[in-house]
Amino acid sequence: MTDDTRPHPGPRIHRIEHCMGTVFSLDVRDPAPGVEAAVGQVVDWLHRVDATFSTYRPDSPISRLGRGETSLDDGPDEVAEVLALCADATAVSDGYFTTTPGGALDPSGLVKGWAIERASALLRAAGSTRHAINGGGDLQLAGEPAPGRPWRIGIADPLHPRLLATIVTGSEMAVATSGTAERGAHVLNPHTGRPAADLASITLVGRHLTAVDAYATAALAMGRRARDWVERMPDIEAFAVTPTGGTWQTRGFPAAAPVVDLNAFAPGRGTTMPMAPGPA
Repeated sequence: MTDDTRPHPGPRIHRIEHCMGTVFSLDVRDPAPGVEAAVGQVVDWLHRVDATFSTYRPDSPISRLGRGETSLDDGPDEVAEVLALCADATAVSDGYFTTTPGGALDPSGLVKGWAIERASALLRAAGSTRHAINGGGDLQLAGEPAPGRPWRIGIADPLHPRLLATIVTGSEMAVATSGTAERGAHVLNPHTGRPAADLASITLVGRHLTAVDAYATAALAMGRRARDWVERMPDIEAFAVTPTGGTWQTRGFPAAAPVVDLNAFAPGRGTTMPMAPGPA
């Protein structure tokens, strides 16, 4: 993750939290009365989501449900909500999004984006209209960082660690990247059972991170089919890097930029805008 060196005028709340095995950062540019308390509520919410959906905790509701020890009626309402959203993503993606990637129940491909979008809603309810929430490279962006200035999101080149593949600019948007750079070929094509290897990374941009996060996972699993699929999706755009270093983007992808040297920016893993990390 990188941080651009331009100053950030005006009041600001910046919070970093370790949760769900990654780093979350909250960057609030309009800390109105009540927003600071809402930041605490967001942190509590993220840890609640982790306790509910972690597949690494044998006592979590999702783990117990996956082992058949409980039913949907026994668990928190959020479990049924998330699994219904996952079912929608599976249907929209022709089965390339799945809640059983390794044979066991695991809705992780949607949970983080859903949790972040809900966290943004908590901040909005408290009066914040200009903020960024970043969870391991999945971002929900509200408003602009300053009047008349868009957010600038740096997308890391998965093949060249010190380069950015592109920069996304905009406001009121969600950004998610799925790829192989940090975790290898960890996403399986559910139709073949083999690791998805057609793309080194794919970044999706849309309005709502719940969908954008899930669809980025599905698009990586699709590989070569992803471009046509995203082109047919309303309000979703994509930028992809292939294993040989080639790139492609959908027609409406916002403000693609040339490769950028990360040495131009100060490194800051866990920080937020205007630059953000590569594949999660």
